[in-house]
Amino acid sequence: MAKCFLTLSGVFGFLSVALGAFAAHALKDRLDAYHLSIFKTGVEYQFFHTFAIALVGFLLFRGESSLLRSSGYAFTVGILIFSGSLYLLAFSGQRWLGAITPIGGLSFLIGWALLALACYRMN
Repeated sequence: MAKCFLTLSGVFGFLSVALGAFAAHALKDRLDAYHLSIFKTGVEYQFFHTFAIALVGFLLFRGESSLLRSSGYAFTVGILIFSGSLYLLAFSGQRWLGAITPIGGLSFLIGWALLALACYRMN
């Protein structure tokens, strides 16, 4: 599982940089300031949580842990739902997508709580 999370972290990291560059260069003339800021928020949260997934991967090299695995899954779901919904909202303007974003935020919170608990229980 460690290798899986580290690979996923690399993919999400790559996409964060690519999407950030895309926003800075290609979207600045296509989106208004509000929608561009929404897109950038999605990129920022994706990038931050990419490192959390990498940390989970490195910690799993110490030994398997259901708490750590669950934390990694929660961070992954958080990126997909939180950042994904913001990307879609920025492009589509569909306000209802904003109602989905907090589910991703909750996934991030669960991921951090599980990571903290897993670290607390480590020998």
